[in-house]
Amino acid sequence: QVHLVESGGGLVQAGGSLRLSCADSGRTVSSASMGWFRQAPGKEREFVAAIYWSGGRTNYGDFVKGRFTISKVNAENTVYLQMNSLKPEDTALYYCAGGRSIEPSEGWYDFWGQGTQVTISS
Repeated sequence: QVHLVESGGGLVQAGGSLRLSCADSGRTVSSASMGWFRQAPGKEREFVAAIYWSGGRTNYGDFVKGRFTISKVNAENTVYLQMNSLKPEDTALYYCAGGRSIEPSEGWYDFWGQGTQVTISS
């Protein structure tokens, strides 16, 4: 019943911006939040940001340092990740996930998208 469709990934130069989208076509009662994670080759999956559908309270990974912003449009069941001042180290496969909290641990998230590739060149 839950299907996450991601878009917006691509190739940009360092210092550029990118906006990722994730549409949840089948929200359930257990989907109280939406998060973004990323994973680079050979590295562990890393928490980026999360937001509650109700109220909009957010949480961000420490590495973001104000560069990224998560937002949502409830009527469209869509969340966004605006990424500015991108760096080569931001290169990764970015996943969206529906969950039960905005905590960074993966165990709180139950539904995962297929991922969208973000590549930052220098």
